[in-house]
Amino acid sequence: MSDLPEDLRAALRDLAAGRSRRDLAERSRQISEHYREHVPSAAHVTRGEDALAYSLSRMPATYAAVSAVMAEARQLVRAFTPISLLDAGAGPGTASWAAAALWPELASITMLDHNREFLSLASALATRAESPALRKALHVEGDIAGYSGSETFDIVVMAYAMTELSEDRVTTVVADLWSKTAGLLIVVEPGRTRDYHRLMTLRAELLTAGATLVGPCPHDEACPLPAGDWCHFSVRLARSRDHQTMKGASLGYEDEKYSYLIAARPALTAERGWSRVIGPPSASKFDVTLPLCTPEGVRRERLLKRQGGAFKQARKLSWGDRVDWQ
Repeated sequence: MSDLPEDLRAALRDLAAGRSRRDLAERSRQISEHYREHVPSAAHVTRGEDALAYSLSRMPATYAAVSAVMAEARQLVRAFTPISLLDAGAGPGTASWAAAALWPELASITMLDHNREFLSLASALATRAESPALRKALHVEGDIAGYSGSETFDIVVMAYAMTELSEDRVTTVVADLWSKTAGLLIVVEPGRTRDYHRLMTLRAELLTAGATLVGPCPHDEACPLPAGDWCHFSVRLARSRDHQTMKGASLGYEDEKYSYLIAARPALTAERGWSRVIGPPSASKFDVTLPLCTPEGVRRERLLKRQGGAFKQARKLSWGDRVDWQ
């Protein structure tokens, strides 16, 4: 949990004080099984202990993934200064915390979720936040596409929530969320083939609706990956002893795989002209081979030691990084 903000870590510790970690870990294991079967949280997160168990186990990894995506959005749309956020399918408020850390200028946050237990936990955590926007956040119980307010938001985020939706609701939900987006729409999901293909459906719908794609793609064309492959990324986070207990894990770190989309209204200007490393680089003393998605398609780029600066830069690149020297 070391990647979580200190005020969030402290809030989780306070709420977990005096509770059996063994019992919470067992409940977390059961909840994770339901999630892998795509069962909506309302069916298995029915008590405060359930929401807390899920958050202790999963919040560090989802926070790390969402933070990585939002950091990319901030880097690629530098002139963007968001004031308002809608966190759709907010759960315990993970994406809201990540946004508040990256965009401290946020003045208003609305967390929307159909699960009362998650919203209750989100509210309890937010009261302990340093961020004024989090402390005064609005918590709305309702369907992910059911927010009745007429306003739009500078950022709309849906993180680890689309995976719960039935196939026939995916495009309807994204259309509704896009209609509420004044600036950026950010969608983050598990890095699995099913969720990637759903994101490709959303990608096509958003481009048809006039959106500008900010990431992860360096182009707005059809995905050039071959059949059977899928675009996903990984972020490594440290595990505290408590987190290891919750996960039943022996390693002191965790690798969270995720897929995502960042779409912008055309009025926002995003940096372009770069390529992205879409898999682990292969390196030796004498060369580096990078699997790249470029504005012209997918290719493998080999750089030799004699290429000097480009070779040295390539050796520092990791899966998911952007490169602009192609």
